[in-house]
Amino acid sequence: MNIVLFGKPGAGKGTQAPRLAERLGVATLATGDVLRAAVQAGTALGREAKGYMDRGALVPDAVILGIVREALAAPGYARGAILDGVVRTVPQAEGMRGVMAGLGRRIDAVLDFDVANDEIVRRLSSRLVCAACQTPYMTGKVGDPCPKCGGVLVRRKDDEPEAIRHRLEVFEAQTAPVFEWYRAAGTPVATVDATGPVDEVTARALKALGR
Repeated sequence: MNIVLFGKPGAGKGTQAPRLAERLGVATLATGDVLRAAVQAGTALGREAKGYMDRGALVPDAVILGIVREALAAPGYARGAILDGVVRTVPQAEGMRGVMAGLGRRIDAVLDFDVANDEIVRRLSSRLVCAACQTPYMTGKVGDPCPKCGGVLVRRKDDEPEAIRHRLEVFEAQTAPVFEWYRAAGTPVATVDATGPVDEVTARALKALGR
């Protein structure tokens, strides 16, 4: 089973991805993780991506999708994947359809984690990340040590309230149409209320998948 997790920044996709993967017996795949792994491993696509990153340029969709394809072809993804942050625009959705077709697979469902904008602003403006390992935290204060690696907790500039509102505007313009693209393509889609306790959100997501 291959499932695309969809939703505004801060909707909880990163929290729910491993929980759903465990319940469904599949692996998780996040764009940032496989990109960093490819760069670290020095694969051909990883070296190409690093060239863009070193110049401060965006890594093209074709390179990202190539790295995602290489990851999905590994044995660990034979049973499927929870795709977190892989599809953000309609061209990426179209490209991902080609990737899956080339592997003899398809996107089986899309889950849209829905949270009101005011709640998103509250959540993200309260979030800290480790400057070293990028692990996010909803508790603690700036300057605290990271419980995971000992690095320093910081607040990212794009987690300031005005920056968050801008990110939400970008989401509505570029990413929201992806949900309708999947619906028009005949892929099962479902909106999940992503407010409330984490366990309850997981339960709603599994119910939406018929599990």
